[in-house]
Amino acid sequence: MRKKPHIVLRTTVILLVLFVAILINLPFIWMLVTSFKTEDAAFTIPPSFLPTIFDFRNFVKAFELIPLSQYVVNTLFVALAVTLLQLVFNSLAAYGLARIRFKGSSIVFMVLIGTLMVPPEVTMVPLYVIVKQFGWINQYKALIVPFMSSAFGIFLLRQFFMGIPRELEEAAIIDGASRMRIFLKIIIPLSKPALYTMSLYTFLAHWNEYMWPLIVINDANKQMIQVGISQFVSGWETQWTMRMAASTTAVLPIIVFFFFVQRQFVEGISISGLKE
Repeated sequence: MRKKPHIVLRTTVILLVLFVAILINLPFIWMLVTSFKTEDAAFTIPPSFLPTIFDFRNFVKAFELIPLSQYVVNTLFVALAVTLLQLVFNSLAAYGLARIRFKGSSIVFMVLIGTLMVPPEVTMVPLYVIVKQFGWINQYKALIVPFMSSAFGIFLLRQFFMGIPRELEEAAIIDGASRMRIFLKIIIPLSKPALYTMSLYTFLAHWNEYMWPLIVINDANKQMIQVGISQFVSGWETQWTMRMAASTTAVLPIIVFFFFVQRQFVEGISISGLKE
């Protein structure tokens, strides 16, 4: 009898979480089903949730109307390049802040954390001026070089590195290992959950970036997918079904990628949040 209140509470929590999950994912589900509807079916009153006929022509038309495959390749290249560079530079900076004590290291870390409170819009104009002076407009360098490191990535990895026992490094030092060897052979293999987490955050951020590519890239052949999708809005007409098909194409790679790394992602967030 005593277990009944516990079972009722647990069932209530599960149902509540399930309801919230459905509510959060409802826009994505609606986008997905709309991408298979005809233009007329998408605007029927009252609206129907599932299409009567699944129409795959929206995807074909979306790829024919704009160079969507080229946008996917461009975005994939930029997102992967930024992710790989941040893995290198963020991990090195985080290891230095976590293990190497120098005068003012705490101040450097606090200033780094303080930059997280600065909105990107504040730095966008001066960053554009710098990029223009370097002659990087309409070049991938404008999308990659300014984002080779991030304060959030350094913070996340630093917190994780702080939880790795120092005894492992001390034993390696006694055996004659250098700092770089310790970093590559001990720290990096033990930090895979945090590295997966940072990689996913970085990849998602640059895959979904809209404003910065819109400003610095004017060449249609070098444009990113989020900017390319906006081409379905022209004049007085919005081609909603094709736009939903293009948006589904842009979202599906992210979902597939997340399913592969979700365990490491959750583990990295959980462990990093416990470090002092």
